[in-house]
Amino acid sequence: MSNTTKVGFLGLGHMGGPMAANLVKAGYDVLAFDPVPAAQAQARADGATVVATAAEAVSASDVVITMLPNGRIVLDLYNEVLSAAKPGTLFVDCSTIDVADAKQAAELAAATGHRALDAPVSGGVAGAAAGTLTFMVGGADADFADALPLLEVMGGKVVHCGGAGVGQAAKICNNMLLGISMIGLSEAIVLGEKLGLTHEKFFDVVSTASGQSWALTSYCPVPGPVPASPANNDYQPGFATALMTKDLGLAASALRGNGVDGQIGLLAAEIYSRFNQDEAGKDFSAIVTDIRKRSEGETA
Repeated sequence: MSNTTKVGFLGLGHMGGPMAANLVKAGYDVLAFDPVPAAQAQARADGATVVATAAEAVSASDVVITMLPNGRIVLDLYNEVLSAAKPGTLFVDCSTIDVADAKQAAELAAATGHRALDAPVSGGVAGAAAGTLTFMVGGADADFADALPLLEVMGGKVVHCGGAGVGQAAKICNNMLLGISMIGLSEAIVLGEKLGLTHEKFFDVVSTASGQSWALTSYCPVPGPVPASPANNDYQPGFATALMTKDLGLAASALRGNGVDGQIGLLAAEIYSRFNQDEAGKDFSAIVTDIRKRSEGETA
């Protein structure tokens, strides 16, 4: 796919905005839409052409990328704009949504003469800005090949996971494991505190021992050992608790719907759902503070 490809980008939030900006930097003509004025202003500053409606962006584009909050919004938007698209337009949804919603989105696109991929991402806001996201893609081989040049601009790793919806399946499984890992790591840290083990010594041992994890070495939930982690910035996200709660809810639904005895995954969803009631805007790694409070008999 050449730089003459026109790209519609719908959803210019914390993730979508930097992703669109990287496409502009790579020389693509990006037609951007978001209802939020601040997002529009940032997109203009980044060099995108901001248009008045989603349909306007879609009608002039060869590829349409969406980065939206949930599956209902994705499906509503597809129902709104598919009729405005040129025949054979490739729709690439980078939102994290339910597998069933991703499959339905692909069916809607196909029924109106278009093509679709689900391509959720991992890597957070920092990865979006740096162009180092991991894309997990579901859809047809030919459509994946057409989208690959764009995805490689925005990401450091792009994996074709399978057919429609399988990209979302990979994302849900990954984030379920991440949520479980962060809870387990946080419990171990708080236990270490109780036993007189400093955070620095905990990190020195576990980071090179059998308990090592990405949650520890890249996203340590306490200040100090990993200077770039949100713990060093009062747990400003990063990856917000509200988003982890959403993703674990999707995982819980998938566990139940597919008959998986996922006891730990279901419990992780419950733990983050409770924490989310008061700390939705904190980074998900702040779960360590909740565990610490509860270990002291507090119920905040």
